[in-house]
Amino acid sequence: MSISDTGTRPFYRAVGNEERVFRAAFAQQLPVMLKGPTGCGKTRFVEAMAHDLGRPLITVSCHDDLTTADLVGRYLLRGGDTEWVDGPLTRAVREGAICYLDEVVEARQDTTVVLHPLADHRRQLPIEKLGETLTATKGFCLVVSYNPGYQSVLKDLKDSTRQRMVAIEFDYPAEDIEVGIVMAESGSDERRAGDLVRLAQAIRRLDVPGIREVSSTRVLIAAARLAQAGLPLIEAAEAAIVAPLSDDRAVGASLRKLLDVYLPD
Repeated sequence: MSISDTGTRPFYRAVGNEERVFRAAFAQQLPVMLKGPTGCGKTRFVEAMAHDLGRPLITVSCHDDLTTADLVGRYLLRGGDTEWVDGPLTRAVREGAICYLDEVVEARQDTTVVLHPLADHRRQLPIEKLGETLTATKGFCLVVSYNPGYQSVLKDLKDSTRQRMVAIEFDYPAEDIEVGIVMAESGSDERRAGDLVRLAQAIRRLDVPGIREVSSTRVLIAAARLAQAGLPLIEAAEAAIVAPLSDDRAVGASLRKLLDVYLPD
């Protein structure tokens, strides 16, 4: 779990109507579901919106072992006394914060069911162990995100969960916007950022078995930052872009050929 304040606004550049939709959902106290590939800016978007709306942000990285108690809270033994400790979801409900459940499909469905009364007109969180039901403070907003590419029968949101939320779909930005993002986040010049973005676009067009994901904006920024630290651009791209994509040697060899084409220096 991480808690962010509303200090410096995180860099985020809108690529569509996502900011308008989020603001409208927030104003109407509706939960939001962000859908898009890994590293396309979903988390950065939530951070920017929390800053703009003046709300604290509580982020939970979901995983297979996440339980309802991890979200809601539990009794803990402290100094010989049993004390109730709020979980991140309960804290957000009490404080009127934005609660962001990152990669929510990684959590078990029996855990995410606790979101249902918060995600409809009730805006309530039952806490069975305390025998009470909290009504969300004004300013509370539930936001979840996931990567549709990871969907399966075992890892997907229940229809009853999905239909309680306003959906905002993300994708990788247009070339000029992505170049600007890489420049802003890494300090790289336009030529180097452009070469990396065009490399990523070529990888995204590939239809090769053994590549489950394509090059995200996040890895382009990492490559550009390595290059800013003095690493030759091809070496930086191999370390940050190519190597993480696949362990298959043949696939890796094919990807490395693209480096020679798109990264001339």
